Amino acid sequence: MVRRLQVRVRGQVQGVGYRYFVQRVARTLNLTGYVRNEPDGSVLVEAQGTETALQDLLRELQLGTSAARVERIKSDWLDVVKPDKEFIIRF
Repeated sequence: MVRRLQVRVRGQVQGVGYRYFVQRVARTLNLTGYVRNEPDGSVLVEAQGTETALQDLLRELQLGTSAARVERIKSDWLDVVKPDKEFIIRF
């Protein structure tokens, strides 16, 4: 079953390659959607795919990278939309 998840990641997650990390993980999990930096310093992720893959993504987002420091994650399930062709970084 396809689901869509929105995740806001807070901490030291901008300027450390976190969006590229998210894109790589999401593509490996065959998810579609996007990641972008927000003006408040957080990173916003919207991803669509199987619930199992989305749970795997959440786990990886929490772990982050050695350069990032994830302090908080808030996630919400959204209505499924027509899927994007791939997972992209929005600027």
